[in-house]
Amino acid sequence: MHSAQRGGIVMMMLFWVLLIGLGTWWLDGGMEKIMTPNAHIVQSASDGSPVTLKRNRSGHFEAPGEINGEPVRFLLDTGATYVAVSDQLARQLGLERGRNAWFSTANGRVQGHLTELDEVVLGGIRASNVQGSISPGMDDDTVLLGMSFLHLLNIEIRGGEMVLSLPDS
Repeated sequence: MHSAQRGGIVMMMLFWVLLIGLGTWWLDGGMEKIMTPNAHIVQSASDGSPVTLKRNRSGHFEAPGEINGEPVRFLLDTGATYVAVSDQLARQLGLERGRNAWFSTANGRVQGHLTELDEVVLGGIRASNVQGSISPGMDDDTVLLGMSFLHLLNIEIRGGEMVLSLPDS
């Protein structure tokens, strides 16, 4: 009976140690690091160095970046023709609406506008005069980083990571 009490006390202590450890991990941003593993990518000067992205828990490659000097959150989408922004973000960035265009999206065909982005930055990679689209119905805080930017880069995907680099770097 004495050893049963000792075993119960050890189990209770183990429980509290694990609970405190999990709480410390959570407060230290552990869950945030799992959900947004590329948050460390800095919008730095354009030195052209390769950018390595990790998949998030949803299996997507997301990273912070900039459009025309304003911070945005990119969702890399090799199936998107253009760098696609929402109506609200287009207004916020002061983008000019070009000609009307139809876009095929996951939610069906939508009508939007073409536009030109003066500058798109992802990590140390910077591109000027990138074609974009203004698409209704998109999440206001997410930009689809499509092939109008990605075609300028070498893309390598291996083991849950995507490495983006300028040609000949």
